[in-house]
Amino acid sequence: MCKHGDHVTLPVNMPAHLSYTDVDRWAYKPIDRCLAPIVQALNVAGIFTANSCCGHGTGPGSILLHDGRELTIAPFQRV
Repeated sequence: MCKHGDHVTLPVNMPAHLSYTDVDRWAYKPIDRCLAPIVQALNVAGIFTANSCCGHGTGPGSILLHDGRELTIAPFQRV
């Protein structure tokens, strides 16, 4: 997990109901660096993300999707 403030800027889909323009649009938003490849891949695949946070080492991360689902991002644990 990355430190708070370590982010990259990516284009993300803003649905009309969350956009000040009242139409779907793309906007550039800061995404935690360690989640950016996952968020980018989801958005390219048409699975649009609404919010994300890696947890910054204090807990699991999450990626919220436009359809209401939430992906939990947990650190890899060897068994």
